[in-house]
Amino acid sequence: MIIKDITDYIEELSPLPYAEDFDNVGLLVGDYKTKVTGVLVTLDTLEKTIDEAIEKKCNLIVSFHPIIFKGLKKFNGSDYVERVVIKAIKNDISIYAMHTALDNSFKGVSAKMCEIIGLKNTNILLPQKNTIKKLTTYIPHENAEKLRNSLFAAGAGNIGNYDNCSFNIQGKGTYRGNDLSNPTLGEKGKLHVEPETMISVIFEKHLENKILKSLFDNHPYEEVAYEIITLDNIHQNIGMGMIGELENDIKVQDFLQLLKDRFDLKSIRHSALSDKKIKKVAVLGGSGSFAIEKAISTGADIYITADLKYHDFFKAENKIILADIGHYESEQFTKTLLVDYLTKKISNFAIILSEKNTNPINYF
Repeated sequence: MIIKDITDYIEELSPLPYAEDFDNVGLLVGDYKTKVTGVLVTLDTLEKTIDEAIEKKCNLIVSFHPIIFKGLKKFNGSDYVERVVIKAIKNDISIYAMHTALDNSFKGVSAKMCEIIGLKNTNILLPQKNTIKKLTTYIPHENAEKLRNSLFAAGAGNIGNYDNCSFNIQGKGTYRGNDLSNPTLGEKGKLHVEPETMISVIFEKHLENKILKSLFDNHPYEEVAYEIITLDNIHQNIGMGMIGELENDIKVQDFLQLLKDRFDLKSIRHSALSDKKIKKVAVLGGSGSFAIEKAISTGADIYITADLKYHDFFKAENKIILADIGHYESEQFTKTLLVDYLTKKISNFAIILSEKNTNPINYF
């Protein structure tokens, strides 16, 4: 098994095109064609993580956070990032990260938080924009059904709870090929009129290359006319954070204690508490101050995230309780999620959970 085999499985869970623009995801160190001896899954890649990979004979580290975030202009070991990359390269260890691609997955970081808390009826809190595209093409009537079915098989035509969706219009196409043309129908140099079907299908943007391959493989024309546009439709399963409900409402203090127990928290930073019981809960793993207003607008009783600043807590305005449980603490179960997922996908291969605690924050 090579690295590309492993990363293909990961990208079924968290396609890289859904990572945020500021992020740095994918294979950061290594070659996709390298044969894999073992996979070490971690939240962060530090020098001690490289040492653990060496000890456990893993030459691929699957890390949630990217060790390389900004461009590196030198490799002299002057900071921890350079030292990690140098040690990885010296020991032929590859590093792959998915970060916000997994944050935006319906089965990703926030979904795992919901599972730990015990939330039901979960939905995406902040859907990502520009995730759905539309392909329109034109094809002879007799070839239309075959093309439609091939596009559906490639993943096109799925929207919300529906699949095999398309729109079709019958009309007439005209063309005239020059001396270098090789028309499938008609003759070069002569105007040809062909009964055609216009087919339109939608697809998730990470499938674009697969959709185009299906189009070109199944279209009879020498030159295929088509267009792709991005739609305003919201994909209900792609985006940051989640919102769900507890089985039964619970007192605020009891819910905060539940969080401390299930996330093994030493403390929780929170806004002013109220007497209102907790039923509807919003979560977002990692830094989540940008979604406070959205959590309020959804009617959540409490919003659980991390890295809130002093003035962020004022935004609660007695409409919601804001709970900062810590960056590492909110994402700590992500590596377990990845190990479980990969183990199910590759049952006969060594997928190892890192034993190293990479939380840089300590409490006194």
